[in-house]
Amino acid sequence: MRIEATRHLCQSYGNCVAIDPDHLDLDDEGLVIVTRDTVEDGELATVQAGIRSCPVNALLLVDAHD
Repeated sequence: MRIEATRHLCQSYGNCVAIDPDHLDLDDEGLVIVTRDTVEDGELATVQAGIRSCPVNALLLVDAHD
């Protein structure tokens, strides 16, 4: 699994970073960036919670083979 961000949708809420700072951050403009896109099995619940926390659906979890 890997994380993808649709940056033009980001509204800089930062909910995702608060929940999953190991994978996500905000850049100098306040937009989400994926700092580590690969997701290990033990991290899945936290990653999913971070993705769900985005009120504008700017984050996706996709199969690494897509």
